[in-house]
Amino acid sequence: MTTLDDLDPFAIFDAEAERLDRFFSGLGGEDWMRPSRCEGWTVRDVLAHLAGEEDYNHACLDDGLDGLWSRLEKNGVTGLADFNDWTVRTRRGLPVAEVLDEWRTRNGDTRRRMRALGRDATLATMAGPYPVGLQAFHYSSEYATHGDDAGVPVDDARERTAWRVAVGRFALEEQEADVEVEKDDDGDLVVRTPRGLGRLTPAEFVEATVGRLPDGHPLDADLREAMRCLA
Repeated sequence: MTTLDDLDPFAIFDAEAERLDRFFSGLGGEDWMRPSRCEGWTVRDVLAHLAGEEDYNHACLDDGLDGLWSRLEKNGVTGLADFNDWTVRTRRGLPVAEVLDEWRTRNGDTRRRMRALGRDATLATMAGPYPVGLQAFHYSSEYATHGDDAGVPVDDARERTAWRVAVGRFALEEQEADVEVEKDDDGDLVVRTPRGLGRLTPAEFVEATVGRLPDGHPLDADLREAMRCLA
């Protein structure tokens, strides 16, 4: 099974950003107001969220998280959910072209700076000093998830799913989740916890790790919660 050592985090991050950029650049008019898979958010809101997340990404690179937390506190923003709402709310009155340019410019800077640092360097994060390469994998997962939320086309689904499974397995181990994962002879993922067992296709496994399995999916609710490690 693919491991993170087999993958280039910066190439994956670039590919997901470029996929989003192509998609957003081709939208117009009512396209932006289509509902996304994120409850209450339109496609435009997804873009606004990605643009707003660059405040955090740049604070990590600049070792400026204390300054970011202070600015957010002054704006009455507390907690991750509130931050996510703030990234969208503060951009709803801006022209969409301005928001797209903000995201494109600042994310391009983030990706260039992370690649220059290299995968084994560290940067400041909410969890403390963290390897740049691993952070790039987390950002790539975030971009892939929100790309799917917005309906971005994917023409390399098998390859993309493979690296996302690898990142999901790593995240479960990193968080010491009480979940064992094995690949069976059919290529599906068998997941076990003390509370139960489930069998998922690779695509379903990815959806489980980012909290996007549909409500009607038969995976046990406790196991579903245990597997959510990237959202």
